[in-house]
Amino acid sequence: MRIAVFGAGGRAGRAVTAEAVLRGHEVSALVRRVPPHAGLASPSVTVTRADVTDPGEVARAAAGCAALVSAVTPASSPEALARLDASGTDYADYFANAAAALLAARPARLVVIGLFATLRTPGGGLVLDDPSAFPSSLRPYALAHLAGLRRLESGPADVDWAALTPTAGLRHEGARTGRYRLGGETVPAEDATLSYVDLAVAVLDEIESPTVHRRRASVFGAAGAPGGDIS
Repeated sequence: MRIAVFGAGGRAGRAVTAEAVLRGHEVSALVRRVPPHAGLASPSVTVTRADVTDPGEVARAAAGCAALVSAVTPASSPEALARLDASGTDYADYFANAAAALLAARPARLVVIGLFATLRTPGGGLVLDDPSAFPSSLRPYALAHLAGLRRLESGPADVDWAALTPTAGLRHEGARTGRYRLGGETVPAEDATLSYVDLAVAVLDEIESPTVHRRRASVFGAAGAPGGDIS
């Protein structure tokens, strides 16, 4: 199948692209600027510029694709986010606008990478509201992510989406094990380390054999557990 990956130049997007190719799929790798990410191109990967907040561009990119993946962000690191804040850039609606454009494309399957801070704490609150668990300086960014989730939840019922939300144990380092666990909307009691490559395994599993439908699921590591083990 052909899969469109928005944000293919970032850590999660690159991992998802690589996992899709490993499984024999073709990928439309969508990025904000092509030159820095031209190296993604291969016989199985086409690199194209697209603005995920533009419904027209998303629709064109989605044409002919069996599934869409959103691994987008207005800033690639806390430092880059701080520069956006310092410049006065307004990204409050970024994720909501992205969700609206993706939903408007009416994909058969949509998988969105969520943010840890939007999960619930065991007490029922949100991680983003707990300064001991999440920096207050990043709260506006987390609220923007939450607005994107709410837009998905209010979207058309005929779009089958999943918001896979890696927990605080997500790490850039780590080999592919094919093991992970899916949880609910609350931070898991045992938050084992999860690599970006195993996050990508979860994303592709949810495209090929969906188990999460129109809801959010936490994704975290599970040493010795089979891929897709539901906790």
